[in-house]
Amino acid sequence: MPKRCVLMLLDGAGDRAQAALGGRTPLQAARMPNLDRLARAGASGLYHASMPGRPLASENAHFALFGYRLQEFPGRGALEALGAGIALGPRDVAVLAHLASLRNEGGVLFLDSDRPSVAEEETAALCAELSTYEGDGIGISFHPYAGLFGILRLRGDVSPHITDTNPMREGAALSEPAALWHHASDNSSLRTSRVLLEYLTWAHRRLDAHPVNAERRRRGLAPVNGMVTQRAGQRRLVERFPERFGLRGASVCAGVVYWGLCEYLGMDCLRMEDGADCGEDFARRLDAAMNALGTHDFVHVHSKAPDLASHAKNPEGKVAVLEALDAAIGRHLERMLGDPDLLVVVAADHSAPSSGPLVHSGECVPVAMAGAGVRVDDVAAFDEVHAARGALGTLRGPEIMYTVLDLLDRSKQSGIMDTPTDQPFWPGNYRPFRMEPEA
Repeated sequence: MPKRCVLMLLDGAGDRAQAALGGRTPLQAARMPNLDRLARAGASGLYHASMPGRPLASENAHFALFGYRLQEFPGRGALEALGAGIALGPRDVAVLAHLASLRNEGGVLFLDSDRPSVAEEETAALCAELSTYEGDGIGISFHPYAGLFGILRLRGDVSPHITDTNPMREGAALSEPAALWHHASDNSSLRTSRVLLEYLTWAHRRLDAHPVNAERRRRGLAPVNGMVTQRAGQRRLVERFPERFGLRGASVCAGVVYWGLCEYLGMDCLRMEDGADCGEDFARRLDAAMNALGTHDFVHVHSKAPDLASHAKNPEGKVAVLEALDAAIGRHLERMLGDPDLLVVVAADHSAPSSGPLVHSGECVPVAMAGAGVRVDDVAAFDEVHAARGALGTLRGPEIMYTVLDLLDRSKQSGIMDTPTDQPFWPGNYRPFRMEPEA
């Protein structure tokens, strides 16, 4: 049986039937001889990180795919802060934030432009205006790390259980920060939402009157005069990946949220940036992954490219991305399938429609596994429809990681307790039996 696993993750590869593709999904329409060969070599199935019909963000889906319960999730704000190298204390709250163009109508703020075009020197001047704020014992600091985008760090008696203000639709009114319903009587959550409202009001007024925006208006450009926030998070105590699964894990990925996820879970992170060619990017990541398998038991190789094509609402572009990723996989497939010690897994994390208003949708996505001992079914193509007939059935949440453990001959039979906690892997990290020395 295999001893190590490589998981190729095609972010957002799942989709809906697209009229522009003759009623097929991009995975069905793409020519992917290598992924189809991988499907033929092993077992296929469907996967959902939560439950069918429920759309998930990539970070939530990855968290579940790595074997963790969604209830353990710390919030994306916390993960991005860790990935961006922003110091985050155990009680600090981190909130995703970015500057935007807002419109004030009778005291109600509307999102005019979510991502306005701004010069670097303008960005620096505007972000500096919002660096620190304090109210009711709560300190707020803004830490930009990607242009207008950054993290709000809240310190004091603060809570992550607050609503977003970003409507994620241009032309829509911002939502008022409020305590989540199950924390509606929690003074910390109420105080946090109130102080955040005060801060965002203060930020809008300062930015709206800033000389940078006076000059932009003079040039006929929209002002960058406010901030929108979302996905508050706070660090939690969580079992690290090696302790939970008995595997040394690594990820080859780009993007601060994935880097932060690695740090949070105790997986080694091989950081790479995205270039202009997603196929070449993925080929380089696979090179690094194959090298990492010399020192790691589980290596995750990530591409965000299918998800980005979906967000651009470009079905044909998504097909081209999938074909480029397939070609990159083809450079390594012979070696991977020929290694008796390697379990090869390919999956998407969620569906992302390449047309229509939704960013992500709730349909299941395909998964395929190949390696020594894996049952070989009659599925001959890697897509959402063919995978539904596969021998893996439908996997949910952490079940991919449990299946990987099983296929690596590391799964623990129910009822065996060689450690105080019920670890899913065997043999567990138990303490050796030691006899007391004779008197």
